[in-house]
Amino acid sequence: MPKTKKKDKKLKIGIIGTGGIAHAHMDSYRKLGDAVEVVGGSDIVKGKAKAFFEEYDMKDAKAFDHNDDLLALDLDAVSVCTYNSTHAECAIKALEAGLHVLCEKPMSVTLEEAVAMYKAARKAKKILTIGFQPRYDPNMDLVREIVGSGVLGEIYYIQTGGGRRRGMPGGTFIRKDLAGMGALGDIGCYSLDMVLSAIGYPKPLTVSAYASNRFGTNPKYNREAKNFDVDDFSVALIRLEGDIALDFRMSWAMHMDKMGDTMFFGTDAGLKIEPAESSWAEGWGGAWDGTIGPIHLYSDVQGQLSETLIPLRRPSEDRFLSKVKAFCDAVATGGSAPIPTIQSVYNQAIVDGIIRSSRSGREVEVDLPKDL
Repeated sequence: MPKTKKKDKKLKIGIIGTGGIAHAHMDSYRKLGDAVEVVGGSDIVKGKAKAFFEEYDMKDAKAFDHNDDLLALDLDAVSVCTYNSTHAECAIKALEAGLHVLCEKPMSVTLEEAVAMYKAARKAKKILTIGFQPRYDPNMDLVREIVGSGVLGEIYYIQTGGGRRRGMPGGTFIRKDLAGMGALGDIGCYSLDMVLSAIGYPKPLTVSAYASNRFGTNPKYNREAKNFDVDDFSVALIRLEGDIALDFRMSWAMHMDKMGDTMFFGTDAGLKIEPAESSWAEGWGGAWDGTIGPIHLYSDVQGQLSETLIPLRRPSEDRFLSKVKAFCDAVATGGSAPIPTIQSVYNQAIVDGIIRSSRSGREVEVDLPKDL
């Protein structure tokens, strides 16, 4: 339960966008008990917010068809659960209204939008954190601890990504005007956050990428093929500050079992993280929106090649709940963003670079403003 500055202080939360993912936010807020109250929500689809609260039998919650009406309420914070293409607009308005913001991933569609969000949060002196719930998996912590211990030596190459053999969502996820991107923004940003958070989020320098949508646009594999205009596959080589090469792969659909494990290559040891296999049979496994599978450490011991299987940790609670709880704790105690906002900007800079490089067919530079 969130720690509040005063025992009688209850965080007042609003939800912008009451579609599918808003239910996960609502469920998590309700699990936090009396310390948190969702007092209202808004959705640009007329009547949708009202139906959302009726579903939860929340008769006192205020439902609006315009976000500005919600922001006029006495609130402490909001969850932004809208289309990717409106994350920046909604988050910036909430920050300018003096509210803390938990925004769903990806941070935005473009780097320019991400920078604007970052600057708005800094100006308002409010929390802006992005919803990378895999960050709260205890085995993600384990990976960060191993990498951060220095046991790998100097890290020079990282491979990450993951691929669903069949795992294309539909609806708003596959429309460029709403989602801005496909698999890259849906699950690709997770895998980027996984490895970048382990090495301290160095600045990205250049991106050389390729993307396609051969499965999404084919009626043989997708019933919504006529509406599909985003990526379902992408690969990229990203050069990072510190002379590190990042090899990225991501797929919603493919004729392959997986796209490889996540691997950290170091001068003293190497670390391999396999994706969990629980959903591979259905074709949805192998991407880092799921849990971590076996972790292997490779090194030399007394001149002999050695492989060590690292025991996994058992999660104590749902990762989504952990994400929402960390946000509420930070708001209630005057803390900082649970996931530093600048890290999400760097993540978005890579996503933006992959989009630009794949469209242009050439390597692109990542131009981060000097005043970040």
